[in-house]
Amino acid sequence: MNAFYQFSATSLQGKPVSMTEFEGKVVLVVNTASECGFTPQYQGLQTLYDKYADQGLVILGFPCNQFGQQEPGDSRQIAEGCLVNYGVSFPMFEKVEVKGTNAHPLFQYLCRELPGLLGRTIKWNFTKFLIGRDGRPLQRFAPVTKPEALEKMLVRALSASEA
Repeated sequence: MNAFYQFSATSLQGKPVSMTEFEGKVVLVVNTASECGFTPQYQGLQTLYDKYADQGLVILGFPCNQFGQQEPGDSRQIAEGCLVNYGVSFPMFEKVEVKGTNAHPLFQYLCRELPGLLGRTIKWNFTKFLIGRDGRPLQRFAPVTKPEALEKMLVRALSASEA
């Protein structure tokens, strides 16, 4: 089993979720924030999810308050904001840390596997990690990379190895 599938996280609803639930899917992991200049990317992420979920795409949102304190709310406030403002229906998780010694193990793993400009850390909200159907990390995208710019890479990943 690929290392990605050994992780789990807690949903915004407080339920444990194993990454094994996403075996055979193309996964886009995103650290999010509701008061960030990049927050409108929720809309683009939802558009991709709506368009490709039936082909095996899943987007996993992980709110984080480590960058400019831009995710101050609790789980209920985060869920309401995502739904009301952006119609988010993809899985969202409890707020986590994505850098430093208390970083969630999933983000420690992803940063190790796909280092960015700053090495094995995350620079800001809306850093994105693409995981293939086999659980292998494929590519990392900077916060400034808009979701629509990922579409060609997502289509390639979705068609690379049909489930």
